[in-house]
Amino acid sequence: MKRSVLLSLAAIGTVAAPLTALAADPIRVGYPMILSGPGALFGEPSLKGAQMFVDEINAKGGVLGRKFELVPRDTKGSADEAVRVTRDLILRDDVQFVVGTLTSAEGPAVSPIAKENKVVFIAPITKTDQLTAPANLHPYVFRTASTTTIEGRSAAEIVAKWNVKRIGTMSPDYAYGQDVTKAFVDHLKKIKPDVEIVDQQWPKLGEGDYTPFINAQMGKKPEAVFSSLWGGHFVTFAKQAVPLGYFKALNSNFIGGGEAGSIESAKAMGADYPVGIWSNTYDVFDWPSGPPAHKAYVERVKAYTKQEYPSSWPITGYVSMQFLAEAIRKAGSVDSDKVSKALMDLTIDTPIGKQTIRAKDHQANRGQFWGKMKMDPKYPFAVMENVTYIDPAPFMD
Repeated sequence: MKRSVLLSLAAIGTVAAPLTALAADPIRVGYPMILSGPGALFGEPSLKGAQMFVDEINAKGGVLGRKFELVPRDTKGSADEAVRVTRDLILRDDVQFVVGTLTSAEGPAVSPIAKENKVVFIAPITKTDQLTAPANLHPYVFRTASTTTIEGRSAAEIVAKWNVKRIGTMSPDYAYGQDVTKAFVDHLKKIKPDVEIVDQQWPKLGEGDYTPFINAQMGKKPEAVFSSLWGGHFVTFAKQAVPLGYFKALNSNFIGGGEAGSIESAKAMGADYPVGIWSNTYDVFDWPSGPPAHKAYVERVKAYTKQEYPSSWPITGYVSMQFLAEAIRKAGSVDSDKVSKALMDLTIDTPIGKQTIRAKDHQANRGQFWGKMKMDPKYPFAVMENVTYIDPAPFMD
């Protein structure tokens, strides 16, 4: 009898051992992101934010007794490359989830790969409405970024208060630029019907010489311009526009979406930044009216990145990983279908306040910071004055 019991216990032990080992395996998360070229200005700090969250949660034991492992890959800003590396992450690197992509060309290209492989994909930056439009929505795609509709309408609300009627636009000719510009124009016409769109310029994404577009626009004499040039693209554009007197001709009535107010862009331009323009950003290191959680987060970012004035982009990767970790905890599983269900209507406490991913469109209620750019003697670069976080709720359909 004793021998029989011992054999049974031994058998249970041999089964339990692999199960215990399996439970200790890391939760692997693929992070396809632009890590080279102009887009790396935003992509690299986004990855750092994701890694910072991973390090923080792993120090606390991870989730479900398992730690996270982030597996980054460079998309090089190419939709084709984003698809290729995402396939590799899923099929060769055995990642269980995908968080990443930056451009509005990459996100929609990767989404079908997630659907095909039934892997939850969370987009931390991609804004195009097309990503989660009804025709493209599926159980495995989610977004914690803002959207082109939210961004365009927020900008229109600001411009509507200006004493201007002749409006121009300057946006890259691809999904993000087209969608956010349409949202801006449509909403501005709705709330200020007497405006006139006198010029629209569409440089290609990655354009190196903006001079022809700048001169053509100046020839149409707009009183204000909306732009969605971003990252290194905005920096190149602005450096070419300043000596041509572009911003002066507009009396600084220029509003830059695409995070033209990010610290990365401001640092890259230094004293050449066109102060007086309006712009937006995903985060600011100095938010006087912000919650204590944000101040604590900024201090952690400073320490983690060893930067006195931390980037505005780690927040994108950080919050996406927050949502994923909480969904896994809520689901009690790493099964993609269960995690997908857990993400719907999930609310978490982010460094900038509570955010929820809506079940109806898998979209987080994520707004952005907006303000007028100025030089402050405390800093060697332009900063945003009267920092305002605009609630996205009124602009979400």
